[in-house]
Amino acid sequence: MNYLPLPANGAASVPYDILSLARARASGADVALLLGVSGAVALPFVTGGRMRVVAHVDGQEWRRAKWSRATRRFLKRAEAMAVRHADAVIADSPAIADDLWKRHGRRAEVLTYGGDQALDAPAAARPDWAPQDYALAICRIEPENNIHILLEAAVISGTPLICLGNWKNSRYGRELRTRYASQPGLWLHDAIYDPAPLQALRRNASLYLHGHSAGGTNPSLVEMMHVGKPIYAFDCIFNRQTTHGKALYFSDAQGLAGLLRQGAPLGMGDALRAVARDHYRWDDIGGRYFDLFERVASRPRPAQKSKISSRNEPRRFFFRPRS
Repeated sequence: MNYLPLPANGAASVPYDILSLARARASGADVALLLGVSGAVALPFVTGGRMRVVAHVDGQEWRRAKWSRATRRFLKRAEAMAVRHADAVIADSPAIADDLWKRHGRRAEVLTYGGDQALDAPAAARPDWAPQDYALAICRIEPENNIHILLEAAVISGTPLICLGNWKNSRYGRELRTRYASQPGLWLHDAIYDPAPLQALRRNASLYLHGHSAGGTNPSLVEMMHVGKPIYAFDCIFNRQTTHGKALYFSDAQGLAGLLRQGAPLGMGDALRAVARDHYRWDDIGGRYFDLFERVASRPRPAQKSKISSRNEPRRFFFRPRS
């Protein structure tokens, strides 16, 4: 893989994506996969030639409360440009695809994520600091992930909760950590990226709390579905679609506290694991990605209709990696 010497997140993702698309075109790639819409402002200048562009619009970034009003306007415009100019569009959930059709009149391929790689982590003991019995939440600490609801419900119900995330990266996270740090039964731990202890926490949890309300199919949710634990998820169409209605759902702290008090129905974890095995395996999803790339690359190119033999050459795909 080739990485650009630029950050790939935040405002820097715009030049990162633009330069990546330019490099892909210069490399002679048949297909470039654009992850997210921030670089879509360059699509009018790189589409229409030999290289095809598949745009993965990700979630509805322009709806996220963490962005300023100006940033949300830019992201909404960038999404429109991605949908208009890309040769194919990917949505990671049926609800996102439906929204793109209603607002833009463009059909999107629905390609979700795998979560089975979480099961490949080496066995590890539960961390010494973790209690014997606990609920678990793993997320970015952002308002649309409703961390405040999870923490308040845990306090109300007396449920021990481990919440892993980037608490220091936002005012929202810092304020929540200050407010709840002294509450007994809460472990507000920094994010863990080492697969072994992370998977140990997943496997030893009694249940999983998922507060995400924006975006589409969430990777941390499908990973936990493969582990086979009961899941209480924020009540939105994305989470209901991802879990195929097999989880329990809440919309506020009191509702979640009530679910925590009553306990999970028998067999919920097994039902969620079965959904994950049927729908969220990387072998299946990866195959669908490459099938899409082949179909897009095989579409006639107006400038090369006479070069029939070129269709027999190996395809060259360009993935824009994030550092």
